[in-house]
Formats: sequence, structure tokens, C-alpha cells
Amino acid sequence: MDKNQLRIAMLSIHSNPIGELGTNDTGGMSVYIRELARELGRRGHWIDIFTRLQNGRHQPVIDLFENVRLVHLGLPNNGTLSRLALYPFLNDFFQSMEDFRSHEGIEYDLIHSHYWLSGRLGNWAQELWDRPHLVMLHTLGEVKNRTGVGRPEPELRIAAEKELVKTCHRILAPTEREKDNLVRYYGVSEEKIGIVPCGVNLDLFQPEQKQAARKHLGLDPDDIILLNVGRFEPLKGIDRLLQALTHLRDHGRLRLVIVGGDGDKAPESQFLRQKAINLGIENKVMFAGRVDQKHLPPYYSSADVLVISSHYESFGLVGLEALACGRPVVSTPVGAMDILIQQSQAGQVVSDTLPRSLARGIQSIITHPAPPADEIRKSVLKYSWSNVAAAILREYETAIRHQSYEDDRLLSAQASCG
Repeated sequence: MDKNQLRIAMLSIHSNPIGELGTNDTGGMSVYIRELARELGRRGHWIDIFTRLQNGRHQPVIDLFENVRLVHLGLPNNGTLSRLALYPFLNDFFQSMEDFRSHEGIEYDLIHSHYWLSGRLGNWAQELWDRPHLVMLHTLGEVKNRTGVGRPEPELRIAAEKELVKTCHRILAPTEREKDNLVRYYGVSEEKIGIVPCGVNLDLFQPEQKQAARKHLGLDPDDIILLNVGRFEPLKGIDRLLQALTHLRDHGRLRLVIVGGDGDKAPESQFLRQKAINLGIENKVMFAGRVDQKHLPPYYSSADVLVISSHYESFGLVGLEALACGRPVVSTPVGAMDILIQQSQAGQVVSDTLPRSLARGIQSIITHPAPPADEIRKSVLKYSWSNVAAAILREYETAIRHQSYEDDRLLSAQASCG
């Protein structure tokens, strides 16, 4: 293998990158891992993505893309376990990962962990393999808890994240806002954090003619269509978005299309459906269910505006996808939305997550024409996965240099003692 080619162990234990997008454990992080690995593979690097085997549905090893393999670590019944319930099995996952590495005779050049559970495995690999370890947490438990929304994140997670950011070699954050959170709540030095935004597949997410997209989806050509895309969890604030519709009753043809969820029988879906009924807006809301990423572009193109109602996002990938499709975005002040919307001049960031604020933002956008779709798209071309991968490789180089420096300093100290 060329000395400039890296062998990368990428860890995503709780979330399978080829899982069903929009369900409880498969969201923007899975898209991020999949797209980043694909682009790194195109550049000649070798990536093994380690994840859990869910219900025995996949082969142990899948050739995912050029130079990219998906390695399933199989443990009995682990596919049905919640994230926290996976914690006691992390030692078993690590042993399974190490058995695979040893059997294949692979020496990885670095470890890239995603989320705190994977970070624990990454720490053990860092120690055993003596390789640099980069971590992207994607969300921070401490910040989630400070929103006061949904079930509190356990202290176990908070403690693990605080230990992880101390011991790894480099931390990746997608925004300046998330970097500030790491510094403020986790005591991380600014020098240890690299900021690299999320990317968007510009070949997939392109503007389509609105009426053609609506015809394809069976949507009314005369409706004002709001779109929400993502997992169904309290932090996404979908209940607040439903409340916002009650402040827009003057728009008789207003419709909200909600994409995502674990199916009609899932508790979260039933809660939101009942919420719409209680608010008297059930005839204005369409639950489209889970949609594969490759089928998302027509939904974006058919919408008059994408609405992000989240209480917390580390970035907000769906906002970037909508803009790539030439559609404006109304968002709460989360993730990269303020930057993306300011750059595109297509949308509005509201001051808070209150339903009335969301309604005012929506009202402002649907009553003022957005810029042409091609102009909106131009504002996000720099977020191609090619550019993101190039920035990530620079972060890898920084981590490798840092570890080499630490190793040299340790050898020098040992020689002095000798």
C-alpha cells in the first residue's frame, strides 16, 4: 500500500451506517459516516467501519464502497438493545473488533470514533494499538440536558464524554457553536478542537421543478407545503412545530409534511398524531413515514420551506440538504443554521423554539419570494463531501503529528531517566 494511503478504523457501534434513515438510531450521523468514508475511499484510503450486527440481517463484512468495508460485530441479541443497554457489552465489542483486526493482520494508522459509546472502544484501541484517536461526538449529553427537553441523558454518558475528550488526541466539531460548548461544558482546550462542517451529496441533492416533484409525490400543486425531516424524538421539537400551525390558520391551503419515524405503531408517532388531532390540525398534517435518503430530493423540491424546529442540533444536516435543493429554511437557533441561512439569504433563524416564533418565521418566508433555486444552491457548493474529506484529512495529519510528538517526548524522557 502507498505510504500516503491511510488505514482507518472508523467506529460507529450503536448506529449502523446502512440502517433505516429517520428511525430512532439512524440519523445525520449515519449519513455523515457513510459519505465521509465513501469520499476517503475514492481518494485511495482504506476504511473499515465497525458497527453492531442488528438482528443478524447483514453479512459479517460488506464491501460498502471502493476501499470501504462495513464490519459487523455480532453479539447475541444486541440488535434489540437501546444505546445505554449496549454499554455493558463494550468490552465484548472491543474483543470482537480486535479479533477481526488480528485475523486480518491489519495495522491501522488511526482511529476515528463517532459518538461516546464508540469513543470508549476508541480509547481502548488507542492504548492497545498505540495509534492516534480522533473523536466526533455529534451531540453532547451535557448540552442536551441543558435544554430540559426529553429524558435526561445519564450521568454515565456525561462522565464518559468528559473523560474521552481528555484522553483522545483530537476532537472534531462541526460548528463554532459546538466548539464553544466543548470548551464551556467539558473544559477542552481550544487547540485540541478542529472545526469541520458537515457535507452534502451535491450529486443527489439538486433542485427539481416544484410541480413535477409534487406530482411525483401525489401532493397538491396549489398547497403551501412545509417540510420537516428527521427522527421522532422530543429534542427535534416536532410537537412545537405542530403548535406553530395553530398560529397559521389563515392559510387554508397550508400543509405540513413530516418525514421520519419508526412507523405508525411507534409511541413517538402515535404521540405526534394524537397531538395533531388535539390541536385540530390533523387535516393539515401528512406523516410520510421513513424515506430512504436517495428518495428525499423530491420532498425538498416540493416544499415551499423546510422547517427545523429542534431544541438542539450539532449541525443540522437536513438544512444543508434543503438548501442544496434550492429551498429556503426556517430554523430555531441551532447548529450551523445561522451561518447557512445568512450565506444563502434564503430563510430565517427565529429567536427561540416557541411555537409563535416559528409561526412568524414561516409566515415571513411564505409571503416573500425566495431567491431562485440555483442561487440558493450556489451558496452551499463549498460543503461538498470532497471539500469536507480534504479538511478531515488535514485533521488526521494533525492528530498523527501530535501522537508522534508525544511518542518522541516519552522516549526522550525515558532516555533521560535511563
